[in-house]
Amino acid sequence: MAFLADGHTHTRFSDGVASPCEMVAAAERAGLVALTLTDHLTLPASMDAPGECSVLERDREAWRSECLDAAEGSRVSVAFGAECDWYPGCEENVTRWAEGCAVRLGSVHWVLDGWIDDPGDRHVWEDNGPDGVWRAYVDAWCRACESSADFDVMAHPDLPFRFRNEGLAPTIDLHPLFSQMAACARDTSRRVEVSTAGLRKSVGDFYPCRPLLEAFGRAGVSVAFGSDAHRPEDVGTDLSRAHAYARTCGYTEQDMFLDGEWVTRPL
Repeated sequence: MAFLADGHTHTRFSDGVASPCEMVAAAERAGLVALTLTDHLTLPASMDAPGECSVLERDREAWRSECLDAAEGSRVSVAFGAECDWYPGCEENVTRWAEGCAVRLGSVHWVLDGWIDDPGDRHVWEDNGPDGVWRAYVDAWCRACESSADFDVMAHPDLPFRFRNEGLAPTIDLHPLFSQMAACARDTSRRVEVSTAGLRKSVGDFYPCRPLLEAFGRAGVSVAFGSDAHRPEDVGTDLSRAHAYARTCGYTEQDMFLDGEWVTRPL
């Protein structure tokens, strides 16, 4: 039996396009056993002034209510969660704004005072160069792992590869940084996500790439899986391929949030 669980999805309450009910229906069509709805948690105005990519504070109750309602009666195990961006000093905000979330994804998008994955604004890359962005990102990622924020899974861990095929590939040897990330995840007992999102973008690969996933495997870091779907048609996309990929990197098991708890199932 294939245990397909999508632990990373977005609805219209953040930067997705569909309702929680539509995302749950898509999970049922995809034959998933579990789905976690993980909209981007509310962000400070300094990072998302127009409220375009995170849950607005005034919408928090409606967001929670619609997600919980969507879970009622579904044949898929549906969890209410959030993708919680790490930034310096975020811990109090994460605790307050993620109250009631059963699952918290930790992620790093904001580095050197800017977004590293915004196709419309690449000033961080232009000002610091790919090597500078990578060094700053890994430092921030490890600080996120070490923070007091209660992250269940670290999402898309090598996100700076987002534009590597668009002229922004690093020139430095990343293996020492990958070893640093693997040791940090191990020492802080963080799971990491194997994400299929990169397959749908110009990066054309899984997050994390093979050398990084192999480093996590050698360090004994557990994995969970997600699509990072922002549309119903992407829910559960390529999860079977992701399982096969993880197996080639030495993994035989996955963690998933199923029926209200974290469990381990075979790949």
